[in-house]
Amino acid sequence: MTWNKIRPYLMISPAILVFSLFFIYPICYMIYLSMHDWNFVSPEKNFVGTANFTNLVSEKEFIEVMQNTFVYTALTVSLTIIIALILAVWLNKSGTIYGFVQGAIFSPHIISLVSISMLWMWLMDTDYGLLNWFLNLFGLPSVPWLTDPSTSLLSLAIVAIWKGIGFNTLIFIAGLQSIPRDIYEAAALDGTNRIRTFIKLTLPMLSPTLFFLTIIGIINSFQVFETISIMTQGGPINSTNTFVYYIYEYGFRFFKIGYASAAGVILLVIISIFTIMYFRLLARRVHYQ
Repeated sequence: MTWNKIRPYLMISPAILVFSLFFIYPICYMIYLSMHDWNFVSPEKNFVGTANFTNLVSEKEFIEVMQNTFVYTALTVSLTIIIALILAVWLNKSGTIYGFVQGAIFSPHIISLVSISMLWMWLMDTDYGLLNWFLNLFGLPSVPWLTDPSTSLLSLAIVAIWKGIGFNTLIFIAGLQSIPRDIYEAAALDGTNRIRTFIKLTLPMLSPTLFFLTIIGIINSFQVFETISIMTQGGPINSTNTFVYYIYEYGFRFFKIGYASAAGVILLVIISIFTIMYFRLLARRVHYQ
């Protein structure tokens, strides 16, 4: 083998080494641990085969965790994209005020989730929160945002939507500005109204952006942890417990590493299947310029 054939592999070997060390190896080790019973302290790992997976899928708490995760993902991804798209269409103009608004709505994206969670805990406090103060100001009853199982998951979704709107809006604005102006001029000459132009021209041309933001939003929603850990700890009555927090609890609070690893494998499989299906079924409808 000549030097010219070896050199490319040597050049990419650092990246391959890092990827293998921090991505491939942890995944393989997680699969290995998912088939063992280990308490994180004892050097002995007892092989149990698929017992951890069998116990997981038959457990009521884990089924509730899956439901919570899917509901949370559906709420945050859909509402964030819809609101961000509306804001992007409105802000896709030149002017100081529009630039100021873009910076204002993007600012939550750069704030840490810990700070945001602490802020929203105060805003959503049942007795002293600012949101309930506004509701009472107009004669409306207080809402138990984080203490009632019927509203707690929606409250966490509101926090995620508030944080994610700014990033999605700026990405949509970049997508809108990349659409050639002559397309809209041709539509105007044909007498096409704004609504029809948006549906027939803007949305298809924005499909790569929609595709990207949907995938990123789904992955981020499945991995939510900080807001749950700080604001609700999975409660009340398991109503806000999601995949990653469930894995954390069983791994680092109950020291059931095999059980937590099995849940991690299931999460990995779900995200992988969904991503593959999304690419195969919806990527055909993405219109690249």
